[in-house]
Amino acid sequence: MSNAPTPADSSEAAEPNTAAALEPTPAQPPADVAPAASEILIETDVTSDTVRVRRAPKYGRFMTLGAGLGAVVALVLTLAFTPEQSEFVPVGFDGGQVFGFLLLICASIGVALGALVALAFDRALARRTASVGVEHEVAHRVDEAP
Repeated sequence: MSNAPTPADSSEAAEPNTAAALEPTPAQPPADVAPAASEILIETDVTSDTVRVRRAPKYGRFMTLGAGLGAVVALVLTLAFTPEQSEFVPVGFDGGQVFGFLLLICASIGVALGALVALAFDRALARRTASVGVEHEVAHRVDEAP
């Protein structure tokens, strides 16, 4: 936090989104450089506004974690339920194919569940918002009049 006055304390706070032009001030050249014949005038515009700040989850990380957990579930299901070869009942799919099918299904479900968890966190964190006053300063050259 700084000790600068908040927008509510300043005179610009009564009219948000208005530009208050400060007096043009000449730019100060370094001490070792001789001053030029014509000095550059710089004007600063200050805009005050109030914004809301809140935390939000990173959806990509939640969905990636859900896909990873779905892959682990697919691996466990493949190892737990892969049928053994027998002479009487021919098996149409080998273990790799079963894992691939389960991986597609479980990873998709994991991504969807990860997105739903991220949405739930987003809704819970939306209650903790704070309003903050901000000032935006823009400095630009003042065009010389002929």
